[in-house]
Amino acid sequence: MNMNQNTEWKKSSRSGTNGGQCVEVRRHEQAIQVRDSKDPDGSVLRFTRDEWKAFIDGAKEGEF
Repeated sequence: MNMNQNTEWKKSSRSGTNGGQCVEVRRHEQAIQVRDSKDPDGSVLRFTRDEWKAFIDGAKEGEF
C-alpha cells in the first residue's frame, strides 16, 4: 500500500443501520484520518499507520 496516496473519505456500508452515527476514514499523506460523518467540516483525528493498525487489531480481538 502506498501511504503517499490520498483517498476519498469512506463510510461503512453498515452505516445506515445505526441511526447515522458513523465515522468516515481516509488515507491522507502519511496518516489515516477519521472524522464524524455528520460534521464533515469539523475536527479530524489523525493516526499513524502503526496506530491505526493497533486500533483495528484491538477491535478485532474484542479489546474495546
